[in-house]
Amino acid sequence: MHKKEEAVDQETFSKAGTLKDLLFVSVKLGLTSFGGPIAHLGYFHLEYIRRRQWMDERSYADLVALCQLLPGPASSQIGIGIGIVRAGLLGGLVAWLGFTLPSVIAMALFAFILQGSDIGIGTGWIHGLKIVAVAIVAQAVIIMGQKLAPDRKRATVALAATIVTLMWQTALSQALLIVAAGIAGTILYRRTLSPEPPRLTVHVSRGFAAACLSLFAALLIVLPLIRQGTSMNELALFDSFYRAGSLVFGGGHVVLPLLEREVVPTGWIGKEDFLAGYGAAQAVPGPLFTFASYLGAMISGVKGVLIATTSIFLPAFLLVAGALPFWNALRRNAVAQGALIGINAAVVGILLAALYNPLWTTSIQTSGEFILASVLFLMLVFWKLPPWTAVIAGAAGGMLLDLF
Repeated sequence: MHKKEEAVDQETFSKAGTLKDLLFVSVKLGLTSFGGPIAHLGYFHLEYIRRRQWMDERSYADLVALCQLLPGPASSQIGIGIGIVRAGLLGGLVAWLGFTLPSVIAMALFAFILQGSDIGIGTGWIHGLKIVAVAIVAQAVIIMGQKLAPDRKRATVALAATIVTLMWQTALSQALLIVAAGIAGTILYRRTLSPEPPRLTVHVSRGFAAACLSLFAALLIVLPLIRQGTSMNELALFDSFYRAGSLVFGGGHVVLPLLEREVVPTGWIGKEDFLAGYGAAQAVPGPLFTFASYLGAMISGVKGVLIATTSIFLPAFLLVAGALPFWNALRRNAVAQGALIGINAAVVGILLAALYNPLWTTSIQTSGEFILASVLFLMLVFWKLPPWTAVIAGAAGGMLLDLF
């Protein structure tokens, strides 16, 4: 009995240690991940994959491909997925909280203090952080390109994805591009069975996963019906933000028109306050979906923050928890493997397109900005310094550039 109790205590200690590590890393990412959802892929890759090796390269690429196919905030879903693989459902929740909470607090404080007034969002240090994102994404393009597009066929798919993304910039185009890349992969690699991917230990049963997917669909259908029969403001708020989180494809920026249609015509918030909050969301690290936290604060104070934040991210959690157990089996199928080869190559192309537009085009306009980006790239790629040093150096460099 004594040995059994000791084993249980050891397992509890190990799980607590894993959750503590996961919380520490995710909070660090939440405080330093500037640059939007595409840049977050680079930050995650550095911290979770290269530095800590919590997931192998191919599994990470497959998880990115899955989250590109799902609606919702892709970078948050990737973090949730890594957390679930690492420490089960509680790990997914901890990873999401750590990554999201710093941005939630910042956006809520912005709403409470300023109520839509201007604080000089375009200051030098903010611009320096955008240049950090350029260096981070450039590093990610190189590393992921070497792994996911190393041959002629995959490099061609990646470049085609870059061209399509730059020439046709809509939410629909990215979803269609991912599907087209998957079809191309099955055609190009139908006779080439890649080595079986390492099995991910997903601590979620298929029954629970099916329940998550059912709940996702049920809430999407039932919430609007209940809302019509009640005058509860909290329920209307939950429905609006849940629907926005469920129907957005193509990243955080695409949620802007969905949220605008939900909160401005209803009179919950004025258009000027809406746009001021969206501008502030560009200046904080972490997921862009925390713009909902600002809106919730403006609409209904602390209660609004909790409702809006929970409801807009709930679909992401339900979809990842629901899809991962089935995805783990599907990615071993020969046809699915071919599709994933094509999709992963396309992800590299999408990342390259994002490096140019919007990151490069909005951040690198002068020789000084190019020099700063080059120094940051040198720090990350050749000196192999941790990302937080580049964040500090980038902020300081942006302030110097603003002065001179």
